[in-house]
Amino acid sequence: MSYLALIFRRYWLGLTAILWLLITASSLWPVELLPQVAGGDKTHHFIAYAALVFPVAFVRPRQWLLVFFLLLAWGGVIELIQPYVNRWGEWLDLAANTAGACLGLLLAEVLRRLIR
Repeated sequence: MSYLALIFRRYWLGLTAILWLLITASSLWPVELLPQVAGGDKTHHFIAYAALVFPVAFVRPRQWLLVFFLLLAWGGVIELIQPYVNRWGEWLDLAANTAGACLGLLLAEVLRRLIR
């Protein structure tokens, strides 16, 4: 087994929790004006949810479906809460989250097969 796989197997839960907290905090932190970011807001949603889903899908492949839907539901809740914390909820953000989560699942499956 590769060194990367061993790292993920040992720290997957902590990594997922940290990513979840960072994504939640950055999504709900009140701002006056959203900064312009390289690659656009949707790209960051895409990358964040791919990174969030990857460790669980890699280490616990049998639970991927449950985790996938729980995280997407949480992303939807965030979009509903955002207007109440001086943010802008957008359903296209949820679409980017979904696409990113799908990529995270796909990458985890590909990497798991390559390691075997």
